[in-house]
Amino acid sequence: MFLLPGDQIPPEELPTSANPAAPLKLGPGLRHVPPALITPTIAGELCADRKKKAIWVESNNGGRYIPVTNDIVVATVHHSSMDYYHCAISPHTPLAQLSQLAFENANKKTRPMLGPGALVYARVSMAHKHMDPELECVQASTGRAEGLGVLKGGMVWDVSLAMARRLMMPDPVLQGGVVVLRECAEKMAFEVAVGRNGRLWVDAGEVRKTLAVGRAVVETDQRRLDVEGQKKVVKRIWKELGL
Repeated sequence: MFLLPGDQIPPEELPTSANPAAPLKLGPGLRHVPPALITPTIAGELCADRKKKAIWVESNNGGRYIPVTNDIVVATVHHSSMDYYHCAISPHTPLAQLSQLAFENANKKTRPMLGPGALVYARVSMAHKHMDPELECVQASTGRAEGLGVLKGGMVWDVSLAMARRLMMPDPVLQGGVVVLRECAEKMAFEVAVGRNGRLWVDAGEVRKTLAVGRAVVETDQRRLDVEGQKKVVKRIWKELGL
């Protein structure tokens, strides 16, 4: 079902579960207007995960990122104040606040010292349309980093929100039809961090190798390549860069 901003979603399109008390989870592109109205904020296809009782809007043209609590994002430090780093997560949203102690085992002596331009892999801990977003570099359930924190080295690319969501699926190959990272991983080792805000960080240790991975993902996204197309583009880029 294709939606435009302000449309009303028919009740029959909302997912249900075996547990009637389970709350409906709203993902990107949707807003709850009390008491019971759910309306899209971007144009796109309405998607649902009936097992998780979750719905979201998938924007075909990328749309603009709207922070949602518990989203994982790649953020850039803009500046710092006494107790916070103020981070950019998209060109369309206010700077997000990241407490200097919101890192695993951080205290005033061990907190990371970050300057403008530093990258962090963080979780949106609070998102409200009338307040600046807040970030943390620890998981809410465990208080541990579990992959979150400062991103050192590497390069960053912008991808569509749809591609970011596909890359962040539990199984990107089976669920999202994305094999480009798997194909790259068969050729060399690298680290990757994908943000729900449409940012991709890659570090392969060498500039040429890092560029190869980033280019392959971006081209897959921009050309909307299928599985075979992704395999071909990886082979072509590796050949062009002499890897």
